[in-house]
Amino acid sequence: MAPLPGAELVQRPLQLYRYLLRCCRQLPTKGIQQHYKHAVRQSFRVHSDEDNPERIQQIIKRAIEDADWIMNKVGAWPPGSACEELG
Repeated sequence: MAPLPGAELVQRPLQLYRYLLRCCRQLPTKGIQQHYKHAVRQSFRVHSDEDNPERIQQIIKRAIEDADWIMNKVGAWPPGSACEELG
């Protein structure tokens, strides 16, 4: 499962929030979707008082990398699928 197109266009926190929620909709089960939606919301609450532009860009970059990792990890769902085979 690849990340959604448009990650390179994310520059502001609200754009990131929308992007991450769109990523959540691509996850395979409602339980997994709700888990990551909750994590996204919590992270935004924790960082809502951040006002350093450099730090905001670091957070955006890391969040997109993390979303990419999760989407790739879940792309191998269910466990034991062909995506996980090593050879």
